[in-house]
Amino acid sequence: MAGRGKLIAVIGDEDTVTGFLLGGIGELNKNRHPNFLVVEKDTTINEIEDTFRSLGSLLGSVVEAKPNEHDPPLDETDSRQFLHRDDIGIILINQYIAEMVRHALDAHQHSIPAVLEIPSKEHPYDAAKDSILRRARGMFTAEDLR
Repeated sequence: MAGRGKLIAVIGDEDTVTGFLLGGIGELNKNRHPNFLVVEKDTTINEIEDTFRSLGSLLGSVVEAKPNEHDPPLDETDSRQFLHRDDIGIILINQYIAEMVRHALDAHQHSIPAVLEIPSKEHPYDAAKDSILRRARGMFTAEDLR
């Protein structure tokens, strides 16, 4: 891409998102949709998933995280807009939030936007749960690493 660079999107707890916003990553696209989501205790898994996939109306708002197994299934026809948003190059997501929507993360097979799992203040990083590391391990044999 020869013109403008790509943005970093963040889906995380209040401390994580606030830190990145203070670092200058906050942006609005041409439709006035921000590139972040603050997940709190009452946010449903469906809201997180919708945001990950569409990064549209929910992104940039403060919603609260509450796993809900009774959430209706997502409509697959319009659920991939976020992952195909051309101004996003990297999606940072707290690892404990990524665990809530693991099936959506695992379904994303493209390199851009790259989805990176990061630790939060309350939840340390666990390499065994990181989908990128699991994929990388699958690409190499023990002999390749010698």
